[in-house]
Amino acid sequence: MKAMLLAAGRGERMRPLTDTCPKPLLKVRGRPLIVWHILNLVKAGITEIVINHAHLGHMIVDTLGDGSQFGAKISYSAEETALETAGGIAKALPLLGSDPFIVVSADIYIPHFDFKECLNTLEDNDPWGNPLPEQERDIAWLYMVKNPGFHPTGDFALTLMGLSNEGSPRHTFANIGVYRPEMFSSIRPGDHAKLAPLMREFIDVGRIGGELYRGEWHNLGTPEQLNALNAPLNFVKG
Repeated sequence: MKAMLLAAGRGERMRPLTDTCPKPLLKVRGRPLIVWHILNLVKAGITEIVINHAHLGHMIVDTLGDGSQFGAKISYSAEETALETAGGIAKALPLLGSDPFIVVSADIYIPHFDFKECLNTLEDNDPWGNPLPEQERDIAWLYMVKNPGFHPTGDFALTLMGLSNEGSPRHTFANIGVYRPEMFSSIRPGDHAKLAPLMREFIDVGRIGGELYRGEWHNLGTPEQLNALNAPLNFVKG
């Protein structure tokens, strides 16, 4: 299985730090955000990684190189301007191949996530081992977290049948998911496209499952949040 790290965003709310440094290279507890993901992916045996970039992308390439310093093999998908999440994934599909792949936002901090859990989330067979028709297979599997203070209403509801656009309790998408490449087949490479509308479309037809992740998770949006996480007490705990 391959993984894609989304690193093309401008990080407007993190300015002025992101005026001179791409957000994924900002350090948390002594290590760049994106490096936390790379090390955890490699630990899970996932070594083929694709990274998209736009704003100050050369700094990401210069810092990470070909990935050999981490035991990984990194490929890059350069975007002249950020194509939004779904657009960036669609452009990178030739690098990701025909099998399901993991996608993670490079600017979240989730230090203890075990990516081994992603390996068998999208099954081709039913519980009795019978092949599922293609239109009945989950096309994506999303990891959710309890709603943070900045997003109290959540994104989707978790049900026994998968994710739902309606109902409660609602949870927040953790910006970690496993996707089949055909989910993005309607997007032309180079087009701008958001991920949320695509998710809702496939949730409506019952093709996206998910689960709740209860470990440490931070979506860092402002310098104040970054400073709080790097405060001496938190640093020791990390």
